[in-house]
Amino acid sequence: MMLEVRVKPNSKRESIKLENGVLIVKIKEKPVEGRANRAVVEKLAKKLKIAKSCIEIVGGERARNKRISIECLDKDRVLELLKEE
Repeated sequence: MMLEVRVKPNSKRESIKLENGVLIVKIKEKPVEGRANRAVVEKLAKKLKIAKSCIEIVGGERARNKRISIECLDKDRVLELLKEE
């Protein structure tokens, strides 16, 4: 499954929420030396309860807007878990 993700690095609070088909991920890490990308993958893996190796950034590695591939879950389960608080 492919997800459109908007990353907001250097945020005071961390959160993951789905808005209008785009996943908004707020993280505390700064976008330096790939730290923000690693944090996004870790947060998504934790939220979805899957291994980090199941998540891959396939587009926008150096941009705030990213395309992320999730392999270990089907689309319905991913959307269900992302809507949970």
